[in-house]
Amino acid sequence: MKGFRIARHGGPEALEWGEWPDPSPGPGEVTVRVRACALNHLDLWLRNGVPGHRFPLPLVPGSEIAGDVAATGAGVADLALGTPCLVASGVSCGVCARCLAGLDHLCARYGLLGEHRDGGYAELVTVPRRNVLPLPRGLSYVEAAALPLGFLTAWHMLTARAGLAAHEDILLHAAGSGVTTAGIQIARLLGARRILVTAGSAEKLARARELGATHGLLYNQGDFVRAAREATHGEGVDVVFDHVGGETFERSLKLLKRGGRIVLCGATSGAEAKINLRALFFKQISVLGSTMGSLAELMSLLPYFESGALRPVVDRTFPLAEAPAAQEFLARRGAFGKLVLTVGTGAREVPHPKGVAT
Repeated sequence: MKGFRIARHGGPEALEWGEWPDPSPGPGEVTVRVRACALNHLDLWLRNGVPGHRFPLPLVPGSEIAGDVAATGAGVADLALGTPCLVASGVSCGVCARCLAGLDHLCARYGLLGEHRDGGYAELVTVPRRNVLPLPRGLSYVEAAALPLGFLTAWHMLTARAGLAAHEDILLHAAGSGVTTAGIQIARLLGARRILVTAGSAEKLARARELGATHGLLYNQGDFVRAAREATHGEGVDVVFDHVGGETFERSLKLLKRGGRIVLCGATSGAEAKINLRALFFKQISVLGSTMGSLAELMSLLPYFESGALRPVVDRTFPLAEAPAAQEFLARRGAFGKLVLTVGTGAREVPHPKGVAT
């Protein structure tokens, strides 16, 4: 098969195009023919390297994958070859106490495709059977590839961690990112009263409103804290949804109401921030870390895509061979929604159209 591997950290040149033998599924595994693979900032961290973190190089990047079943290993008898599928991004051991309790995302051996084992920047990828899910009806391969990591992360942040309730107010940072386009839709689905978002352009704010945002704040023009207070009539918000980190964290704390929660899943602007500890205990503020949710949570999300209540947002696609250019576009942060690599032909096909029996 053909694809990209990273054998050493560096710039775009670290993505090495090559051809190597097709993977063979072991017992309980499935090989998927990749049709589409969405990009994530994790791909850039893998390429550039992260101080203090060791990746198992050489490694094929790519965590969010949609495709067709190409081969099955021993013990997998319930999947026909050619079946369209969505691949869950997180891989766990499947046998520990946490996995058996449905908390696979807390498994000590948990890791993401494209981080701990080969991912989707290639024609084929092999994963455990439990990671192969039905492709939601009505979605193309491109759209499906744009959902498993971002939507699951946002869902877990807002439900399991922050517990966003109907009629609460929320601020979501970086409206154009894949995880925030998911978070806006989920906040709307959960019945949030005011959905405030920050972005660096009026165009992104307008598109965020189309997804359900009620107020847009330009973070690079004036003080977003003051603007958010004006939008909430001085009340502030119950929840802050953040993956920007250092640049926004301290100011975001000032916006929280008593009993408010700030939930973080990343730190793209820096991993260090100042905290006013008195504000935390006087206002009873909760600071919550979050990453991925469980496989069960992902499966519970799929009906919302089939009903149209949630929809992946794709900014643009690139052929697999143009992955270095796609990563550079991602690094410039000009996209609204996800960037997706297409592999071969048919990535924009909708295998299971709505209203058509299969």
